[in-house]
Amino acid sequence: MNVTRTFSNWRKYRQTVTELGRMTPRELADVGVEPGNIRSFARTASGL
Repeated sequence: MNVTRTFSNWRKYRQTVTELGRMTPRELADVGVEPGNIRSFARTASGL
């Protein structure tokens, strides 16, 4: 169960990083994320 949850969280992290990485700095600012903080934000959002 723990391995499944960890893998699921990792997939959420990667998906979030990918989606935010496609956004322009202006779009990121609109949602309150700085370009340099994408990974940190994704880590928090995915539960890692």
